[in-house]
Amino acid sequence: MTWFAPSIWEGDECWIIGGGSSVPYEFGVPENIIKEVMSGERSPSAYSEYLAPIHNKHIIGINNVYQLGNWIDVEFFGDNAWYLVHRIALIKYHGLKISCAPRFDKNKGREGIKYLAKNKKKKYGICPDPTMVSWNQNSGCAAISVARHFGVKRIILLGFDMCLGTGAISHWHGSHGKNKPRKKIKMGFRKHLEGIPQIAEDAEAMGIEIINASSISKITEFPKVPLEYLL
Repeated sequence: MTWFAPSIWEGDECWIIGGGSSVPYEFGVPENIIKEVMSGERSPSAYSEYLAPIHNKHIIGINNVYQLGNWIDVEFFGDNAWYLVHRIALIKYHGLKISCAPRFDKNKGREGIKYLAKNKKKKYGICPDPTMVSWNQNSGCAAISVARHFGVKRIILLGFDMCLGTGAISHWHGSHGKNKPRKKIKMGFRKHLEGIPQIAEDAEAMGIEIINASSISKITEFPKVPLEYLL
């Protein structure tokens, strides 16, 4: 059942946290903790105390971001395979859960997951219809449509690296259980960048400011601002 996203953050700012490996480094998380989280020895919640400066912000988390702590306001995902791995843990997450995965079209709200359809007529950019998102080939960029539906006027992107980070790592939480060759990871990043120019064009037309807080990001369409200045 399709959900109608409400303007719950009208005129405000929100942060969208992606999976880029830069996230813990931006906040100065010690290297030993990063390695332990990456190896699975510690939960991603070990990062939480270091991310305290944004605990009071409006946050949309992508995929594994819900694991950081209960200060994540919204969890968004579009990957059905990812959902099947995290299904039980998501039931315990009490924030707002939203997905554009087609399986939730007839879910009728089970497990508390709201469904926003992928707009087939506007695959790239920011979707103006509050019952849909523009997919843009990845969950992070699709969530920009969600932020727009919530009424925000400023979006800060964190962890939207679109490249491999320190040690050729693609995500701050380790792999998604798929140890893909580097070549395939790079191809994925190129695909994820395809919708960015249209997102930038739509954001300007809609009066939405988008700022990139990832120091290593390959996205060039939005101003890149050091985290310390944003805080």
